[in-house]
Amino acid sequence: MTDETPNTEDKRRDGFWAKLRTRLSRTRDKGLRESLETALESHEQQNPGESFKEETKSMMLNLIEFADLRVGDVMVPRADVVAVEEGATMREVFERFIEANHSRMPVYRETLDDVAGMVHVKDFLRWMSQMSGKKSKSKTAFNIAASELALTVKQAGLNREVLFVPPSMPAADLLVKMQASHIHLALVVDEYGGTDGLISIEDLVEEIVGNIEDEHDTSEEGLIRSNGDNTWLADARVELTKLEELLGIDLLPDEEEGEADTLAGLVYEIAGRVPSRGEIIRHPKGLDFEIVDSDPRRVKKLRITVTKPEDTPEEGVAGG
Repeated sequence: MTDETPNTEDKRRDGFWAKLRTRLSRTRDKGLRESLETALESHEQQNPGESFKEETKSMMLNLIEFADLRVGDVMVPRADVVAVEEGATMREVFERFIEANHSRMPVYRETLDDVAGMVHVKDFLRWMSQMSGKKSKSKTAFNIAASELALTVKQAGLNREVLFVPPSMPAADLLVKMQASHIHLALVVDEYGGTDGLISIEDLVEEIVGNIEDEHDTSEEGLIRSNGDNTWLADARVELTKLEELLGIDLLPDEEEGEADTLAGLVYEIAGRVPSRGEIIRHPKGLDFEIVDSDPRRVKKLRITVTKPEDTPEEGVAGG
Protein backbone atom coordinates (compact mmCIF):
# COMPACT_ATOMS: atom_id res chain seq x y z
CA MET A 1 0.00 0.00 0.00
CA THR A 2 2.71 2.43 0.99
CA ASP A 3 4.80 1.43 -2.02
CA GLU A 4 1.96 2.06 -4.49
CA THR A 5 0.84 5.48 -3.27
CA PRO A 6 3.92 7.45 -4.42
CA ASN A 7 3.76 5.71 -7.81
CA THR A 8 0.10 6.69 -8.19
CA GLU A 9 0.88 10.29 -7.30
CA ASP A 10 3.80 10.35 -9.72
CA LYS A 11 1.59 9.02 -12.52
CA ARG A 12 -1.05 11.66 -11.85
CA ARG A 13 1.57 14.40 -11.84
CA ASP A 14 3.17 13.10 -15.03
CA GLY A 15 -0.29 12.90 -16.57
CA PHE A 16 -0.95 16.55 -15.75
CA TRP A 17 2.28 17.74 -17.40
CA ALA A 18 1.60 15.56 -20.45
CA LYS A 19 -1.86 17.11 -20.80
CA LEU A 20 -0.39 20.58 -20.35
CA ARG A 21 2.19 20.03 -23.09
CA THR A 22 -0.51 18.73 -25.42
CA ARG A 23 -2.81 21.66 -24.68
CA LEU A 24 -0.06 24.22 -25.21
CA SER A 25 1.00 22.65 -28.50
CA ARG A 26 -2.59 22.74 -29.80
CA THR A 27 -3.32 26.32 -28.84
CA ARG A 28 -0.59 28.44 -30.37
CA ASP A 29 -3.07 31.19 -31.07
CA LYS A 30 -4.07 31.32 -27.39
CA GLY A 31 -2.18 33.10 -24.64
CA LEU A 32 0.09 30.81 -22.65
CA ARG A 33 -1.33 32.11 -19.39
CA GLU A 34 -4.89 31.29 -20.46
CA SER A 35 -3.81 27.82 -21.58
CA LEU A 36 -2.05 27.12 -18.28
CA GLU A 37 -5.01 28.34 -16.23
CA THR A 38 -7.32 26.08 -18.24
CA ALA A 39 -4.98 23.10 -17.79
CA LEU A 40 -4.78 23.67 -14.02
CA GLU A 41 -8.55 23.97 -13.71
CA SER A 42 -9.12 20.85 -15.81
CA HIS A 43 -6.60 18.86 -13.78
CA GLU A 44 -8.23 19.79 -10.47
CA GLN A 45 -11.71 18.95 -11.76
CA GLN A 46 -10.56 15.51 -12.88
CA ASN A 47 -8.58 14.91 -9.65
CA PRO A 48 -10.66 16.43 -6.80
CA GLY A 49 -8.32 15.17 -4.10
CA GLU A 50 -5.20 16.59 -5.73
CA SER A 51 -4.54 20.26 -6.23
CA PHE A 52 -1.60 22.58 -6.57
CA LYS A 53 -0.85 25.08 -3.80
CA GLU A 54 -1.84 28.66 -4.60
CA GLU A 55 1.82 29.72 -4.32
CA THR A 56 2.80 27.09 -6.91
CA LYS A 57 0.07 28.20 -9.31
CA SER A 58 1.07 31.82 -8.91
CA MET A 59 4.73 31.08 -9.64
CA MET A 60 3.84 29.01 -12.72
CA LEU A 61 1.70 31.84 -14.11
CA ASN A 62 4.32 34.45 -13.20
CA LEU A 63 6.98 32.48 -15.08
CA ILE A 64 4.94 32.69 -18.25
CA GLU A 65 4.50 36.44 -17.88
CA PHE A 66 8.18 36.83 -16.98
CA ALA A 67 9.14 35.50 -20.41
CA ASP A 68 7.46 38.56 -21.99
CA LEU A 69 8.90 41.18 -19.64
CA ARG A 70 11.57 43.66 -20.65
CA VAL A 71 14.06 45.34 -18.33
CA GLY A 72 12.13 48.60 -18.67
CA ASP A 73 9.04 46.92 -17.21
CA VAL A 74 10.83 45.93 -14.01
CA MET A 75 13.42 48.65 -13.34
CA VAL A 76 13.37 51.19 -10.53
CA PRO A 77 12.88 54.56 -12.28
CA ARG A 78 15.68 57.11 -12.21
CA ALA A 79 13.81 59.39 -9.79
CA ASP A 80 13.82 56.63 -7.17
CA VAL A 81 17.45 55.56 -7.56
CA VAL A 82 19.50 56.04 -4.38
CA ALA A 83 23.15 56.68 -5.29
CA VAL A 84 26.28 58.34 -3.92
CA GLU A 85 28.81 60.66 -5.57
CA GLU A 86 32.37 59.29 -5.69
CA GLY A 87 33.61 62.41 -3.91
CA ALA A 88 31.37 61.72 -0.91
CA THR A 89 33.17 60.92 2.35
CA MET A 90 32.94 57.54 4.02
CA ARG A 91 30.95 59.16 6.82
CA GLU A 92 28.41 60.35 4.23
CA VAL A 93 28.29 56.89 2.68
CA PHE A 94 27.58 55.43 6.12
CA GLU A 95 24.68 57.85 6.62
CA ARG A 96 23.41 57.14 3.10
CA PHE A 97 23.30 53.39 3.72
CA ILE A 98 21.30 53.93 6.91
CA GLU A 99 18.87 56.26 5.13
CA ALA A 100 18.43 54.06 2.03
CA ASN A 101 18.16 50.59 3.62
CA HIS A 102 19.83 49.14 0.51
CA SER A 103 22.76 46.74 0.36
CA ARG A 104 24.12 48.22 -2.90
CA MET A 105 24.36 51.81 -4.13
CA PRO A 106 25.56 53.11 -7.50
CA VAL A 107 28.57 55.44 -7.38
CA TYR A 108 28.53 58.29 -9.91
CA ARG A 109 31.12 60.88 -10.93
CA GLU A 110 29.22 64.12 -11.54
CA THR A 111 25.72 63.05 -12.48
CA LEU A 112 23.76 59.80 -12.46
CA ASP A 113 24.44 59.59 -16.20
CA ASP A 114 28.12 58.87 -15.44
CA VAL A 115 28.12 55.85 -13.12
CA ALA A 116 31.55 54.59 -12.02
CA GLY A 117 30.38 51.43 -10.28
CA MET A 118 28.68 50.53 -7.02
CA VAL A 119 29.53 50.19 -3.35
CA HIS A 120 28.30 47.15 -1.41
CA VAL A 121 27.45 47.44 2.29
CA LYS A 122 29.55 44.32 3.04
CA ASP A 123 32.63 45.95 1.50
CA PHE A 124 31.90 49.10 3.49
CA LEU A 125 31.62 47.20 6.79
CA ARG A 126 34.79 45.26 5.97
CA TRP A 127 36.57 48.60 5.38
CA MET A 128 35.28 49.94 8.72
CA SER A 129 36.57 46.82 10.48
CA GLN A 130 40.00 47.20 8.89
CA MET A 131 40.23 50.90 9.76
CA SER A 132 39.08 50.18 13.31
CA GLY A 133 41.77 47.51 13.67
CA LYS A 134 44.45 50.14 13.07
CA LYS A 135 43.44 51.97 16.24
CA SER A 136 42.19 49.23 18.52
CA LYS A 137 42.43 45.48 18.95
CA SER A 138 38.85 45.34 20.23
CA LYS A 139 36.50 43.22 18.12
CA THR A 140 33.34 44.54 19.70
CA ALA A 141 33.36 48.20 18.65
CA PHE A 142 34.45 50.42 15.76
CA ASN A 143 37.09 53.02 16.57
CA ILE A 144 37.86 54.87 13.34
CA ALA A 145 39.92 58.02 13.06
CA ALA A 146 38.19 61.12 11.74
CA SER A 147 40.80 61.33 8.97
CA GLU A 148 39.78 57.86 7.75
CA LEU A 149 36.08 58.78 7.69
CA ALA A 150 37.01 61.86 5.64
CA LEU A 151 38.30 59.64 2.82
CA THR A 152 36.18 59.69 -0.31
CA VAL A 153 34.54 56.66 -1.87
CA LYS A 154 37.04 56.86 -4.72
CA GLN A 155 40.00 57.01 -2.35
CA ALA A 156 38.74 54.05 -0.34
CA GLY A 157 38.69 51.94 -3.53
CA LEU A 158 35.41 50.18 -2.76
CA ASN A 159 33.92 50.45 -6.24
CA ARG A 160 32.56 47.25 -7.72
CA GLU A 161 31.51 46.68 -11.32
CA VAL A 162 27.90 47.14 -12.49
CA LEU A 163 26.14 46.01 -15.65
CA PHE A 164 24.79 48.45 -18.22
CA VAL A 165 21.73 47.25 -20.12
CA PRO A 166 19.07 48.76 -22.42
CA PRO A 167 15.41 48.91 -21.33
CA SER A 168 14.46 46.66 -24.27
CA MET A 169 16.56 43.72 -23.01
CA PRO A 170 14.43 40.67 -22.02
CA ALA A 171 14.28 40.39 -18.24
CA ALA A 172 15.02 36.66 -18.44
CA ASP A 173 18.24 37.35 -20.37
CA LEU A 174 19.38 39.82 -17.71
CA LEU A 175 18.69 37.31 -14.94
CA VAL A 176 20.90 34.75 -16.71
CA LYS A 177 23.60 37.38 -17.27
CA MET A 178 23.58 38.38 -13.59
CA GLN A 179 23.88 34.76 -12.51
CA ALA A 180 26.78 34.13 -14.90
CA SER A 181 28.70 37.33 -14.10
CA HIS A 182 27.94 37.40 -10.34
CA ILE A 183 27.07 41.08 -10.77
CA HIS A 184 23.67 41.64 -9.23
CA LEU A 185 23.07 45.31 -10.07
CA ALA A 186 22.46 46.84 -13.49
CA LEU A 187 22.02 50.41 -14.70
CA VAL A 188 19.37 50.80 -17.38
CA VAL A 189 20.62 53.24 -20.02
CA ASP A 190 18.88 54.91 -22.94
CA GLU A 191 20.14 55.22 -26.52
CA TYR A 192 22.18 58.30 -25.59
CA GLY A 193 23.90 56.65 -22.63
CA GLY A 194 21.81 58.42 -20.01
CA THR A 195 20.53 56.56 -16.97
CA ASP A 196 16.87 55.54 -17.17
CA GLY A 197 16.78 53.49 -14.00
CA LEU A 198 18.24 50.66 -12.00
CA ILE A 199 17.47 46.96 -11.61
CA SER A 200 18.73 44.36 -9.13
CA ILE A 201 18.55 40.59 -9.18
CA GLU A 202 15.99 40.83 -6.37
CA ASP A 203 13.71 42.89 -8.63
CA LEU A 204 13.85 40.14 -11.23
CA VAL A 205 13.29 37.26 -8.82
CA GLU A 206 10.32 39.07 -7.26
CA GLU A 207 8.58 39.04 -10.64
CA ILE A 208 8.49 35.24 -10.34
CA VAL A 209 8.09 34.49 -6.63
CA GLY A 210 6.30 37.67 -5.52
CA ASN A 211 7.51 40.42 -3.18
CA ILE A 212 10.47 39.51 -0.98
CA GLU A 213 10.21 41.73 2.07
CA ASP A 214 12.88 41.89 4.73
CA GLU A 215 12.82 43.57 8.16
CA HIS A 216 13.50 47.01 6.64
CA ASP A 217 11.05 46.98 3.74
CA THR A 218 7.98 49.15 3.88
CA SER A 219 4.89 46.99 3.41
CA GLU A 220 2.16 48.01 0.99
CA GLU A 221 -0.08 48.65 4.00
CA GLY A 222 2.56 51.06 5.34
CA LEU A 223 2.36 53.15 2.17
CA ILE A 224 -1.24 54.18 2.85
CA ARG A 225 -3.15 54.73 6.08
CA SER A 226 -6.65 55.83 6.92
CA ASN A 227 -7.19 59.06 8.84
CA GLY A 228 -10.58 57.81 10.01
CA ASP A 229 -12.57 60.66 8.42
CA ASN A 230 -13.05 59.35 4.88
CA THR A 231 -9.53 60.41 3.98
CA TRP A 232 -6.25 58.55 3.51
CA LEU A 233 -2.61 59.64 3.56
CA ALA A 234 -0.73 57.78 0.84
CA ASP A 235 2.77 57.45 -0.49
CA ALA A 236 2.85 58.21 -4.22
CA ARG A 237 4.48 54.79 -4.81
CA VAL A 238 1.46 52.79 -3.64
CA GLU A 239 0.34 50.37 -6.34
CA LEU A 240 -2.84 51.31 -8.17
CA THR A 241 -4.25 47.78 -7.81
CA LYS A 242 -3.86 47.98 -4.02
CA LEU A 243 -5.55 51.37 -3.93
CA GLU A 244 -8.44 50.14 -6.09
CA GLU A 245 -8.85 47.13 -3.81
CA LEU A 246 -8.86 49.33 -0.70
CA LEU A 247 -11.33 51.90 -2.04
CA GLY A 248 -13.45 49.50 -4.10
CA ILE A 249 -13.18 51.80 -7.12
CA ASP A 250 -11.89 51.14 -10.64
CA LEU A 251 -9.57 54.12 -11.12
CA LEU A 252 -8.58 53.60 -14.77
CA PRO A 253 -10.81 52.66 -17.71
CA ASP A 254 -9.96 49.35 -19.39
CA GLU A 255 -8.37 51.02 -22.41
CA GLU A 256 -5.94 52.95 -20.17
CA GLU A 257 -4.98 50.19 -17.71
CA GLY A 258 -1.39 50.06 -18.95
CA GLU A 259 -0.88 53.81 -18.60
CA ALA A 260 -0.16 53.86 -14.84
CA ASP A 261 0.94 51.39 -12.17
CA THR A 262 1.15 53.65 -9.12
CA LEU A 263 -0.83 56.46 -7.52
CA ALA A 264 1.74 58.96 -8.81
CA GLY A 265 1.28 57.63 -12.34
CA LEU A 266 -2.48 58.03 -12.07
CA VAL A 267 -2.16 61.64 -10.91
CA TYR A 268 0.28 62.44 -13.74
CA GLU A 269 -2.14 60.84 -16.22
CA ILE A 270 -5.07 62.98 -15.01
CA ALA A 271 -3.14 66.26 -14.69
CA GLY A 272 -0.95 65.79 -17.75
CA ARG A 273 2.07 67.02 -15.76
CA VAL A 274 3.76 66.84 -12.36
CA PRO A 275 1.44 68.80 -10.04
CA SER A 276 2.75 71.11 -7.31
CA ARG A 277 2.33 70.90 -3.56
CA GLY A 278 -1.10 72.06 -2.45
CA GLU A 279 -2.85 71.27 -5.73
CA ILE A 280 -5.93 69.06 -5.77
CA ILE A 281 -6.30 66.63 -8.64
CA ARG A 282 -9.90 65.46 -9.04
CA HIS A 283 -10.89 62.04 -10.26
CA PRO A 284 -14.29 61.63 -12.00
CA LYS A 285 -15.10 58.63 -9.79
CA GLY A 286 -15.40 60.92 -6.77
CA LEU A 287 -11.88 61.24 -5.35
CA ASP A 288 -9.74 64.27 -4.55
CA PHE A 289 -5.95 63.80 -4.59
CA GLU A 290 -4.30 66.63 -2.64
CA ILE A 291 -0.53 66.92 -3.14
CA VAL A 292 0.97 66.99 0.36
CA ASP A 293 4.65 66.66 -0.55
CA SER A 294 6.41 67.01 -3.90
CA ASP A 295 9.40 68.48 -5.71
CA PRO A 296 9.73 69.73 -9.31
CA ARG A 297 10.36 66.17 -10.58
CA ARG A 298 7.86 64.03 -8.69
CA VAL A 299 4.99 63.75 -6.25
CA LYS A 300 5.86 62.07 -2.93
CA LYS A 301 2.80 62.08 -0.66
CA LEU A 302 -0.91 62.68 -1.21
CA ARG A 303 -4.10 63.04 0.82
CA ILE A 304 -7.01 61.12 -0.70
CA THR A 305 -10.55 62.31 0.03
CA VAL A 306 -13.62 60.37 -1.05
CA THR A 307 -16.35 62.68 -2.39
CA LYS A 308 -19.60 62.07 -4.23
CA PRO A 309 -19.14 61.71 -8.01
CA GLU A 310 -22.06 64.04 -8.69
CA ASP A 311 -20.35 66.79 -6.66
CA THR A 312 -17.11 66.48 -8.64
CA PRO A 313 -16.55 69.22 -11.26
CA GLU A 314 -15.82 68.35 -14.87
CA GLU A 315 -12.30 69.88 -14.76
CA GLY A 316 -9.40 67.52 -14.15
CA VAL A 317 -7.39 69.91 -11.93
CA ALA A 318 -8.26 72.30 -9.15
CA GLY A 319 -6.27 74.36 -6.73
CA GLY A 320 -2.95 75.99 -7.34
